[in-house]
Amino acid sequence: MNRQDLENINITSFDAMPSPEELHARLPLSELAANAVNDGRVALRNILERKDRRLFVVVGPCSIHDPVAGLDYARRLKGLQEQVKDTMLLVMRVYFEKPRTTTGWKGYINDPDMDDSFHVDRGMEQARQFLLDVCELGLPTGTEALDPISPQYLGDLIAWTAIGARTTESQTHREMSSGLSTPVGFKNGTDGDISIAINAILSASHPHSFLGLNGQGRVAIVRTRGNQHGHVVLRGGDGRPNYDTVSVAMAEQALTKAKLPANIVVDCSHANSYKKPELQPLVMADVINQVVNGNTSLVGLMIESNIVAGNQKIPEDLTQLIYGCSVTDACVDWATTEKMLLEAHARLLSR
Repeated sequence: MNRQDLENINITSFDAMPSPEELHARLPLSELAANAVNDGRVALRNILERKDRRLFVVVGPCSIHDPVAGLDYARRLKGLQEQVKDTMLLVMRVYFEKPRTTTGWKGYINDPDMDDSFHVDRGMEQARQFLLDVCELGLPTGTEALDPISPQYLGDLIAWTAIGARTTESQTHREMSSGLSTPVGFKNGTDGDISIAINAILSASHPHSFLGLNGQGRVAIVRTRGNQHGHVVLRGGDGRPNYDTVSVAMAEQALTKAKLPANIVVDCSHANSYKKPELQPLVMADVINQVVNGNTSLVGLMIESNIVAGNQKIPEDLTQLIYGCSVTDACVDWATTEKMLLEAHARLLSR
């Protein structure tokens, strides 16, 4: 039997990707972008370490599919940041990779043309360009780390990272998180189990060694020092919310028992709003009320927001896409986002 009969039986091809160093050389980090990333990371660390009393809010589209509309949104968010900067740090949600239970559009990096052509090399380059454009506005960015290779291409442009509910329990993602340069939010499981997020924080805080890519695109043994800024993201689970005072208190107790800082972020979407975007303002108002009433463990929020409310299916004729409307989870519109953040700002000023 030949070796060819044993290896890569279900592989149709290996298409070349540029190395991370090659892509960085094509789209280098500018001074403006570098300052936005660094300032965002420092502010986030200070919030988590209680050196900064503000909340951070990761807000933006469920996923990026149109860079023009995405940059339009970013400019609006930058203007709003100036209005609320005394009480909140706004981090633009820039999600390029979408986990799927079965099948569906996997995101801008995987399929930038949204037609199952899967030009991943072009998707990665266009994603980096978009991050550069957002950072050069002076906005820090947050994303979900799904593919363990992507951070080598994009990590220098990210200020905050999420590990999703489906991957928080994954050893690969815990190891990767131990080496990320950003604070990392671990979501509770899809069934609402917070223990997997706590175990992930503990795991990621320790050094790890694992296989990965270096800047030249070669397989390497990656050795990490551990990430000390992991925290829990409550996103609800099993069809039930977990942002209420009792759930937050239980999360605080679990973190204390694990000898971890009581740092909790609430995701206003997903099960916390029963996947109904119109309920996100109620979730945020409840969390802000807890903070104003003296809770010190709630350090941040996540909001799924876009220019236009709701979501849309991807049409065969992409010219029929509604501008600024999500093609993944439904979002609140810009007017609602602005109202949510300005009302929260007014309430937080009273602390």
